[in-house]
Amino acid sequence: MLEPSHNNELPAIPGKRYFTIGEVADLCAVKAHVLRYWEQEFPQLSPVKRRGNRRYYQRADVITIRQIRSLLYDQGYTIGGAKQKLSSHEIKDDTSQYKQLIRQMITELEEVLEVLNAPAR
Repeated sequence: MLEPSHNNELPAIPGKRYFTIGEVADLCAVKAHVLRYWEQEFPQLSPVKRRGNRRYYQRADVITIRQIRSLLYDQGYTIGGAKQKLSSHEIKDDTSQYKQLIRQMITELEEVLEVLNAPAR
């Protein structure tokens, strides 16, 4: 993925499915109004909106926001440059690498499951 230089200093993302805008603001060390602005600028950000237009971000959104934060604050990109970087083939290649890694892990786990389910000798 992108170089998460200061993302190590950010708190770990809890194992929840949805996060409120306040939680995401704390997890990513940005203010809520910045998140709302980034939603307008970056098409990759699309939180689920529920009753009363309340935003609920998923884990992938939080990771994307951390990438955007790193590009803008740590690496010095402009909004336009960060948009290009996020939509570039580099990010897509990283995603396909991760998908390939996940497929490999699934295959290995299925093999372990077969060994565990095999009748004992």
